[in-house]
Amino acid sequence: MPKNKEIKSILIIGSGPIVIGQACEFDYSGSQAAKALKNEGYRIILVNSNPATIMTDPKMADATYIEPLTFEFLKKIIEIEKPDAVLPTLGGQTALNLAMELDKSNIFAQNNIKLLGASAKSIEVAENRWKFKNAMEHVGIKTLKAEYVRSIQEGINVSKKIGYPLMLRPSYILGGGGTGLVQSEKDLNSKLKEAFNASPTQEVLIEESVYGWKEFELEVMRDQDGNGVIVCGIENFDPMGVHTGDSITIAPIQTLSDKEYQEMRDEALLCLDTIGIATGGSNVQFAVNPLNGERRIIEMNPRVSRSSALASKATGFPIAKFAALLAVGYNLTELKNDITGSTPASFEPVQDYVVVKIPRFDFPKFPSTDDVLGTSMQSVGEVMSIASTFTESLTKAIRSLEIGKTGIRNIDNRFINLSKAHLEEEIKTPRPRRIFAILEGIRRNWDIEKIANLSSIDIWFLNEIEKSFNVTPESTPTSILKMLGWTDEDLDSKDKKNSLKDNRVYKLVDTCSAEFESKTPYLYSTNGSEDDDNTSNNKKVVVIGSGPNRIGQGIEFDYCCVHGVESLKENKYESIMINSNPETVSTDYDTADKLYFEPLSWDEVSSVLKREQPDSVIIQLGGQTPLKLAKKIHEAGYNIAGSSLEVIDATEDRNLFQKLCESQDINQPISQIASNENELIDSVNGIGYPVLLRPSYVLGGRAMRVVQNDTELKNYLSILASADDDGNPFNSGPLLVDQFLTDTVEVDVDLISDGKEVFIAGVLEHLEPAGVHSGDSTAVLPPFSINKKIINEIEQKSIQLAKALNVKGLLNIQFAVKEGTLYILEANPRASRTMPFVAKVTGNQIIKAGTLLMLGHSLDFVKKETDYLDGSTKKIAIKKAIFPWSRFPAEDTMLGPEMKATGEVLGIGSNFGTALNKAYAAAGVLINKKQKGVFISLSDKEKPNFVEIAKNYSELGFKIFATEGTGAFLGKHNISSTIVGRANDKSPTSLTIIQENLVSLVINTPTFANEYTDGWKIRRLSHETGVAVVSSVREAQAFMKAFSEQENTLDDMEAIQNVS
Repeated sequence: MPKNKEIKSILIIGSGPIVIGQACEFDYSGSQAAKALKNEGYRIILVNSNPATIMTDPKMADATYIEPLTFEFLKKIIEIEKPDAVLPTLGGQTALNLAMELDKSNIFAQNNIKLLGASAKSIEVAENRWKFKNAMEHVGIKTLKAEYVRSIQEGINVSKKIGYPLMLRPSYILGGGGTGLVQSEKDLNSKLKEAFNASPTQEVLIEESVYGWKEFELEVMRDQDGNGVIVCGIENFDPMGVHTGDSITIAPIQTLSDKEYQEMRDEALLCLDTIGIATGGSNVQFAVNPLNGERRIIEMNPRVSRSSALASKATGFPIAKFAALLAVGYNLTELKNDITGSTPASFEPVQDYVVVKIPRFDFPKFPSTDDVLGTSMQSVGEVMSIASTFTESLTKAIRSLEIGKTGIRNIDNRFINLSKAHLEEEIKTPRPRRIFAILEGIRRNWDIEKIANLSSIDIWFLNEIEKSFNVTPESTPTSILKMLGWTDEDLDSKDKKNSLKDNRVYKLVDTCSAEFESKTPYLYSTNGSEDDDNTSNNKKVVVIGSGPNRIGQGIEFDYCCVHGVESLKENKYESIMINSNPETVSTDYDTADKLYFEPLSWDEVSSVLKREQPDSVIIQLGGQTPLKLAKKIHEAGYNIAGSSLEVIDATEDRNLFQKLCESQDINQPISQIASNENELIDSVNGIGYPVLLRPSYVLGGRAMRVVQNDTELKNYLSILASADDDGNPFNSGPLLVDQFLTDTVEVDVDLISDGKEVFIAGVLEHLEPAGVHSGDSTAVLPPFSINKKIINEIEQKSIQLAKALNVKGLLNIQFAVKEGTLYILEANPRASRTMPFVAKVTGNQIIKAGTLLMLGHSLDFVKKETDYLDGSTKKIAIKKAIFPWSRFPAEDTMLGPEMKATGEVLGIGSNFGTALNKAYAAAGVLINKKQKGVFISLSDKEKPNFVEIAKNYSELGFKIFATEGTGAFLGKHNISSTIVGRANDKSPTSLTIIQENLVSLVINTPTFANEYTDGWKIRRLSHETGVAVVSSVREAQAFMKAFSEQENTLDDMEAIQNVS
């Protein structure tokens, strides 16, 4: 059936900031859908709060709103744009929940808006676990024993009826938030409270536990004519009980018989038919008892999901694109497969290779959190690999993680000397490191059945891994070794190493197991005799991607890679992408001219470079990952595009950078380098407390601390030592010791240069106090409190430094301003995490322009021959960081020099107050929904600094609440306040006033992080209830402006196409 011509305009709702459970796979999905529907002639209106997304680029839609994803803002956008339809199935759980809220408020009915992709009734049945259970049982699909509860008492009653262990599943949640395994009544109360808090409808399904069963997912597409296809079957390596986002997964399914698979396939299609998903894609999850094959349906997502992105990359089948087109009336037989160019979408993809996904975790960032995995997702990213066999693919996936492991035979020092009992416990307990404990058990020649029983992992996988340990390289052909997961690092013989490389060929992901010719070069390496495609003699450039998302290196760098590739294509270069992340736009089959889905280790990258012989290699766009390869790329004789290896060394080597700054008369904080404990003590004594300590060559402030005294210094060394295999805090390199500048304003500068001329794209002022990592700071563009003279000096010194370094391409510089004096903190000759934000707000496509500068074009050429630098704006823009605190309830929300944020949102307005209101609203802090109160709790040192602030808030009509000491101090200055007790006192307390919505702002000056103090409890509760917390005079002053502009915020709204 052809497309629906009655619809002229479609509103696509995005997923918002990157959070655990909802990451950049939804940018990939939304971008695909927007492109597809725009190409069909529809007017596309797009709303998303995340500026670091490709989907919010002005060209992707006709009207793009980078606004908070809340009911009020969506309602206002609908009033302005009057769309004919809304597509909510591509923006994760956020978009789905918003659509349901708008529908229940009759916004769609009042505006005659059609809901595309899934009806409100279908969403309600799929998301309400009780209705879903009843619908499945009605058509004969088995579900788990379960009952819905809406109170703690109901939960206790139901638990006695079903029996322990139990599984708690809140309704309308993402990434398993609030879910949990309950072993006893003692656990039930606390976990049930968490589950109720996670569910927007305050409903929780209590069901029998199938912990230890095998878990499977099917990605299904269905059209309005009833045609259905299974795009991909995914098997979880880890059993039920580990969230699928935290599990190693494999495609296609390996351990089901054909009969079992066909029965599961039939049930998945029946599930969609029953729920009423008539136009689009869904993810259906099953559990299978390994003892008898008994099967239960667990849930279905009536939308494009995290697994949809994985399935798209695993098969080459563009699920999001087709879902969007099915939603407007096409059927599967009418849609062409882009990769073959000849087969219809109704042909189910066929894999002649094995895909493995491994999640990436960042538990060291959250030291108070136990790293045992459960039903609530905690991974921050993932990698995917493609190869001929499971073991080869598993090895490639391990290499892709960038954690220093070379494959399945790489012995992990943490486990090699463990006792038998301790290793058994490691194999039994699901942690990120469990796979390496299993490999150690196999290396020790333990009985495979025993390992399977300990881990509940299917024995087929373990038998396959064991084969790798049962061969000797001397008597085994290298072609077999490769298929068994052996790598270059596992071999001693030079001839064997060379033979392994010689057997590497590149195969195409073609959706049809080579039955039809592939039109798109989407490649992976494996063992074989011939390549599937040829290389060209075109002018070509390789872009090295950023690998898996992690805190400190996320979607921002993928945005930069995509813009770099677009610039190459627009300027007639053949673009070649190497990356390992299945969530991203950069690994879409049609982003670059050619895609290599490979680990970003030197072995794989050098093989691609040797094959392609590019004119240049771009390493500036993917964060720290490509920079680590710079020296080897240079030594191998390939041309590094733009800034040379010397520029990288001059910024990363402390001594060289110090000399450079001295030569340019640029101030730096006093700094020294310590290679052992004695040098560290001497350095600290020479500089004086407080000092900032950090290991060499880190991203995202990893293991950085501000240390105030000898006790804290000792504690910091103990933490570093505990993270090292040998207990030596200096093993990974020297420690950098910096004078910590207190009471400063920090500034980011993003610029591009051709080596002679410099274009400053943006100067951003940080709102938080000194000592907060720049990635966690609220950044304001343009600066709001720094005087013009200092801004001129910042710009002048930036230009001076860029020219002195001979930067060709991109440069990010961080400065601090203290009492009118400017200090440089660091410089990075690569893309920064603020560049997408700057580009989006100003309209200057600095990554595209910088890419041309890397390739030798002049700044003058870029200005005259392209429109990349034609933007300008008079708006105020604020970037607010988003944190994963809800996934790590044991952590203090206090910020410091180590980055903790997973994502960001944008607030943009005609003035500072409006922009700040929007930034906080987008982050889930709605200050207008609370009563007009401010709670103040200050350390003795800070009390004098806040007297004027408290007076100002009181004059604005705010009721002041204060702790006893703070209240007494304010009273001495004629400021009246209501005294509240400590957390455990009788009401009112510091906690009850927050719980009862009596305050809209908390001013709290913390002492130490991760200590279970009243301050800790106040900060945690404020986060959980959506109350803003500030810790500095500047932040408190800024919020006064936000409060004064509350009434005008909703009216200050404009499509980004009109802003820049």
